Amino acid sequence: MAEFTDRSNDTLRLRSGELDWVEAAGEVIALDHRSAVYLSANASGALLWRRLLYGATRRELIEELTAGFSVDTEQAGRDVDAFLGQLASAGLLAAPS
Repeated sequence: MAEFTDRSNDTLRLRSGELDWVEAAGEVIALDHRSAVYLSANASGALLWRRLLYGATRRELIEELTAGFSVDTEQAGRDVDAFLGQLASAGLLAAPS
């Protein structure tokens, strides 16, 4: 798994094109057409996924996670970094702006 480099001020978003997804029962199921790989994300990942559709900073993602789930800022930061690392490894993040 790739480690995510803290770029708190960069706006991060999911890559556009060749990526289909649905939300079902609070989770996200996605198909990356480039790699022909299915991916899934639990409820907290689905929350982050939805934010990444339109763009969010790392700090905003952490705030979303702490607001939506019973998790402190430190744990939310680790969870966000792990999720972003997985997306980066899979090539699902657009170049930061």
